[in-house]
Amino acid sequence: MDTNLAIRTYPQIGFHAFGSTGKLLVSIFMYMELYLVAIGFLILEGDNLDKLFPNTRVEFGDFYLEGKQFFVLLVALAILPTTWLKRLDFLAYISAGGVLASWIVVVSVFWAAIFDGVGFHGKGRMINFPGLPTALGLYAFCYCGHAIFPTLCNSMKEKTKFSKVLVVCFVLCNINYGLMAILGYLMYGDDINSQVTLNLPNGKLSSKIAIYTTLINPFTKYALMVAPVAAAIEEQLLLHNKRSFSLLIRTLVVLSTVIIALAVPFFGYLMTLIGSLLSVIVSFLLPCACYLKIIGPGRCHKAELAFIFGIVILGSFVATKGTYSSIIQIINEF
Repeated sequence: MDTNLAIRTYPQIGFHAFGSTGKLLVSIFMYMELYLVAIGFLILEGDNLDKLFPNTRVEFGDFYLEGKQFFVLLVALAILPTTWLKRLDFLAYISAGGVLASWIVVVSVFWAAIFDGVGFHGKGRMINFPGLPTALGLYAFCYCGHAIFPTLCNSMKEKTKFSKVLVVCFVLCNINYGLMAILGYLMYGDDINSQVTLNLPNGKLSSKIAIYTTLINPFTKYALMVAPVAAAIEEQLLLHNKRSFSLLIRTLVVLSTVIIALAVPFFGYLMTLIGSLLSVIVSFLLPCACYLKIIGPGRCHKAELAFIFGIVILGSFVATKGTYSSIIQIINEF
């Protein structure tokens, strides 16, 4: 982006590096990733609300909805108005609540271990090589925000501080993820679910706080994931200046995520697939390829080149092994 101030989006970076082909590839993988992450948020909401309110069933004559299905629809209706906002700076204040919620969840899980009788008695293998592809895919998913970095940068009032913002964000994310991973392993070992909140004891205040704050996160982030996808559709249809059509398109995008969330309700495996295939391509491989093409290998130091190629090799391994593993797991669940 520093080489061309006209660049405002990730696909434009692809175009600057590789022309129309680069823009198309970046667009496909980026929008697929954001779209599937939005679906994952709906699945997460349905799972946690079903734990809070088990055995929920809603009937409309001969038609009925079980707990998870009903909650996915309910959450989608509640989130829908946030997707109608076009300016991301408005969403920044909503997203700040998601950051706070992430830390509250960690504190609540820690409280459940210390004061609510769960303890740190989890049993599991410290090293589990068959599970490595799944783990690496999930790790990659945790850092899948790269697709919206250019958009966020251009939404900032002081763009020169963007690099500092990234450093602070990644440090805080690492601490947050690391604490949750260690707590979950020590508390439940190999018996941990794809969402630790589903393991927490029923009826405890700490469990309710953890689940309720987990439910806040998708509300604060869903619109950020869907906004670039909807904007791209509007741009292709030349409807980005027509408010009524914009609302319709964004509503249809939300509806489509609901349908898929109901059809593929496997949160952990879906996150692994997103992380292994799409997040690795969007966050590992494409940035390295675009950077080398734009900057030129001759202008990079040897250590920098070695680091970049190390990222590419690791990313290729995760993409291959993790994608195969997650697809097999999803097929087996069906």
